[in-house]
Amino acid sequence: MELADILAKGSVIACAKVTSKRQLLQQLAEKAAPEAGAEAHVIFDTLVGREQLGSTGLGNGIAIPHGKLKDISGVTAVFARLEQPIEFDAVDDQPVDLVMMLLAPAGSGADHLKALARVARMMRTEGVTEQLRATRDPAKLYEILTTPIEEINAA
Repeated sequence: MELADILAKGSVIACAKVTSKRQLLQQLAEKAAPEAGAEAHVIFDTLVGREQLGSTGLGNGIAIPHGKLKDISGVTAVFARLEQPIEFDAVDDQPVDLVMMLLAPAGSGADHLKALARVARMMRTEGVTEQLRATRDPAKLYEILTTPIEEINAA
């Protein structure tokens, strides 16, 4: 599974101006709603519920909030590069500025896990986070995110 399979060009937020985790999750839910075919408030509640189980902040300024929803057809992603880092209760206690939200259909264990693994691997690939933080152009962010990891590693 490549990120281009789950991340639409219009699902990249270049300079999200949010000041809290709650505000960020709301903005992600609103952006994802049309693509996922679900109500924004349902997505938001799902993301908040998952965060209550434990933060999805991975460290190094990266978070991957995620959840499963009934009645969506496939894995959907939304990426946000934040204008200013926000507190996210990440494992390293550092603020977050790069966020990839993932939604998967209920019962899609393997696809959901593959998407999470792919995003985590991409965000930990040397140079990717620096490239993402160096641009505010949504098209460039999309290009960076959808470049296959194998091509990044070969460069």
